[in-house]
Amino acid sequence: MAAIAHTAPASATTPRLLSLDIARGMTMAFMIMVNNNGAHAWAPFQHSVWNGWTPTDLVFPCFLFVVGVSIVLSFGKHMERGVSKGRMAISILRRTGILILLGLVVNGYPHFPWGTLRFYGVLQRIALCYCCAALFYLWRRDASSKIIAIAVLLAGYWALMRFVPVPGAGVPGKDIPFLDPTRNLAAWLDRRIFPGRLFEGVRDPEGFLSTLPAIATTLLGLLAGLWMRTERPRRQIALGLLAAGVVLIFLGQFWSLSFPLNKKLWTSSYVLFSGGTSALLLGGLYWMIDVKGWRKAWTQPWIVFGTNAIFAYMLSELLASTLWIMALHHHTEMLWTWIYRPIFAPIHPVGLGSLLYSIAFTIVCWLATYTLWRRKIFLKI
Repeated sequence: MAAIAHTAPASATTPRLLSLDIARGMTMAFMIMVNNNGAHAWAPFQHSVWNGWTPTDLVFPCFLFVVGVSIVLSFGKHMERGVSKGRMAISILRRTGILILLGLVVNGYPHFPWGTLRFYGVLQRIALCYCCAALFYLWRRDASSKIIAIAVLLAGYWALMRFVPVPGAGVPGKDIPFLDPTRNLAAWLDRRIFPGRLFEGVRDPEGFLSTLPAIATTLLGLLAGLWMRTERPRRQIALGLLAAGVVLIFLGQFWSLSFPLNKKLWTSSYVLFSGGTSALLLGGLYWMIDVKGWRKAWTQPWIVFGTNAIFAYMLSELLASTLWIMALHHHTEMLWTWIYRPIFAPIHPVGLGSLLYSIAFTIVCWLATYTLWRRKIFLKI
């Protein structure tokens, strides 16, 4: 991480939004859980094989949605302190570069095979979406431009995937099945850009073309942030988020009839649907915490993850890789197997054993993050 920052007083006019930290923390906790599932995870804790969705498929877009909200709130604080646009733009580009480098560390650890290193990744997608949304917001802060951009991105991506012929295969829906797993424009383009460096061999869930609708997901969060910064009563803000969530889910489901929900391609219908579920989560938390004032002990675990989210994610990924590559007993057994087999494998049903493992793994990451939180250390980029 680039810097270590201790807590600073919140702005008098832009107080820290506790519900946003909790939403970020919940998202990060679930992300760590589903990324470290054990051997026999139940279906809700796995990604959909192709079209369709599971709760796991809603985690990453929720994080990008929260990134969009955070842009509005953090930029508001910088503007109140008189930070120039130039300095803010430099900070955006610096953070983007650091996130991309951290993503390469996650992909390459511990051997860093430069000849086949995957360049795409979760942190890389977060970086690009953050950069585009933040620079756009720095240039224009109105809501209408964001709505237009979202519409252009989603409609444009649909048109590309639906009507542009896939070289060597044909027109989707005519010569080849629409959204064929390997014969689609996004997968074809990724194979040309980074051959031999894709997560699934012939395609990548964080590929180049699907980053366009992922930016739209971040812009939906940015719109939510603009709504939350208005002078409206808190009750009205919460109800607005909840209503927007319901509308987005309906629109996403309706569009999915012709453009299926697909996380690996980040389809336009998926953007609307997952944006709706994210708005419902944030709106519900805002209602409970900022309207009703339910700030009890249950919020604490999520705040720990929410205020050090990138550290928690990096720790989880590097720890998981270490468990898989570290060998014991004269290199005959992996450390992961040594832990999982005697403790979690005997548990029945086997899905419960996998779930308990993922919870235990998440708790270990939480304890490490909690140590930083207790000392009021927050790693910034």
